[in-house]
Amino acid sequence: MSLFKKRAQGKPGEWYYCLDHKKVEEGPDCPGEDRLGPYASPDEARHAMEIARERNREWENDPRWQDTPADDSDKD
Repeated sequence: MSLFKKRAQGKPGEWYYCLDHKKVEEGPDCPGEDRLGPYASPDEARHAMEIARERNREWENDPRWQDTPADDSDKD
């Protein structure tokens, strides 16, 4: 057992969405691997999952990040 408890990273005034507790938290409540953020406001943090889904959708549709090679059959 350690003598000192390791505190989560973060600052008061920064808002996070905790993936473990499914709630908005201010500052360093939960470990970094369990949260999304920081966000500027509690309302923005409340929409963290929607923001993440939209960013993922943008990334998946970005032609610069496609894993499959371009179809070269049109070059013949």
